[in-house]
Order: sequence, then structure tokens, then C-alpha cells
Amino acid sequence: MSGTSKEQLHIGWIGTGRMGYAMAGRLLKAGYTVSVYNRTRAKAEPLADLGAKIVNSPRDLAHCDVTFSMVSGPADLKQVVSGAEGVLSDPDHAPKIHVDCSSVSAEGSADVRKDLAARGADMIAAPVSGNAKVVEAGMLSIVASGPEQAFKTVEPLLDALGEGVSYVGDGELARMVKICHNILLGVVTQSLAEITVLAEKGGVKRHAFLDFINKSVMGSVFTRYKTPAFVNLDWKPTFTPALLKKDLDLGLAAGRDLGVPQPLTAMTRELVQAMIGHGYEDIDFGALLELEAKAAGLDLKSENMTVSDGLKK
Repeated sequence: MSGTSKEQLHIGWIGTGRMGYAMAGRLLKAGYTVSVYNRTRAKAEPLADLGAKIVNSPRDLAHCDVTFSMVSGPADLKQVVSGAEGVLSDPDHAPKIHVDCSSVSAEGSADVRKDLAARGADMIAAPVSGNAKVVEAGMLSIVASGPEQAFKTVEPLLDALGEGVSYVGDGELARMVKICHNILLGVVTQSLAEITVLAEKGGVKRHAFLDFINKSVMGSVFTRYKTPAFVNLDWKPTFTPALLKKDLDLGLAAGRDLGVPQPLTAMTRELVQAMIGHGYEDIDFGALLELEAKAAGLDLKSENMTVSDGLKK
């Protein structure tokens, strides 16, 4: 595909949930030719307004030069790549490179990588950091691993999805990086919930406290874009407790295998499990704030304020 232009390159995209939809949209807006599959076709159809061709199965993407997937787990990844109607189910055609942006285990990823290799295709593991709003703001970050030449081929596509990609080596190394990232996500969110409740119970308004944190050396892209949810108790899901628990479990399993103690991770995992047990399911994991407030005897109220999420460039 060396020297192939945007107009000549045909991309296949699998999975248009909150993240996948936004990411496929960025490729379309960047001028790429994209065919899209989603199990629930209606969720993909609005992308046709941006120029996407909506197809009926992953098999219909076998003619594409590069295919992407953004699915919920290893079983889904296996199905859309290697299943009866998967990308590899066409005996005569297969993509040259498959890029998976999902959060799956290294073992599940390696299994699909072998299936692709058997058909002469490379795989790039490219899990991402951010949510749909981050994608739309062009601030998505990506970590990638796989054959270096294949990475160099798809690097312009990954760059089009956000503000940069970090290549960390061959095989499944990107999966380890993403697991470590999501452990930090959970631990930082729990810590932010604890100190926010502590400050409010001590008499400080949430918006004022978080404004200070965001302007301090401890502020980050994450604390800034989580601030509106914390201030206004808006738990529209970007990443659910169940998905966070899955990644914490993967991290703890990796720690056991590698002999790395993770007491903070283990404690956070149990708090997320308690959150799920209290009925926090189809909701954003930031609602850890509410669980912390209940434990502290604090009755949280929305502050009904417009505060910046820090995503506008």
C-alpha cells in the first residue's frame, strides 16, 4: 500500500458504538473511503450521510485494504474477524492489515493475530484512551503494537483518529499498556471522588474545588473533562463500571502472572464491584463519586453549572 492515496485506500470499519461511531466519522471527514458494519445496522446508518457505505456483514469488508474493529470483547473480536461471516470468511480475499482498537486481553488478541497471519494479513493492536467527546475534539490517544512495517503503513490512519499514536513494539505489548492505563483510570477516579467528597463535606463547592485541581500541577485532560460530570452529576455513560471492572480484573491477573503486587488496584476493583452491586450499571463509572458520598453520609446535589470540559481547542 506504499504510495496509496486517501482516495485509493479502501477502509473497512467494524463496530459503531459510542467510540467506533465517532472514530469512523473522523476517517470519513479526513477524506478516506470507508465501508462500515455494525451488528445493529441502524446505529451505523447515519454515517452514510458522511459518505460511508453500510454493509451487511464483516465478510463484505474482505476486499478492503485495511480493516478496523472497535468491539466490546475478545469473543466479539474473534467473531467479526474469524467467524462464519467474519472478515476472513471470504476464501478469495482478505485485508492486508487489520487494526483492532478494542480493549481485549493479550490472549484473545494473539488468537486473532494467528488467524490473520494464516491468511497473510498483519494485525496491529491499537487500543485507545478517551471517550466519544475526546474523539470529536481530536484529542484521542492511541497505543499500538504489531509488525513495525504494518504500523508504519497505518500510522497516517491512526494519526487521523486523534492527536497521536505511540508505537511500543511487536505482538501484544499495546494490550499491556492499555490495561495499565485503565488501572490508572480507575484508581485516579476513585481518588478524585474521595477528595471531592472530602472538600465538599468540609464546605467547599465542587465546582470551586475542581477548578483549583484543574489549574494545579495535579490537573490533567482527564480531570478537566470529568469535571462537568462531577459538578452536575451527569452520568451519561462513556465507560461503564462493568467495562472498568473487566479491565481491572485483566490487570490483576497480569499482576499475579508477573509477580507485581497491586493493592490499590485490588481495592479499587472491589469498590467498582460494590458500585455494580448497588445497581450502577448502564451509567458512567464516574458515579463512583455518588458511592463515595453515600459512604460519607453526604447528600449530593447537582450544582447545575456550565463548566468547561477542557476539550475545546
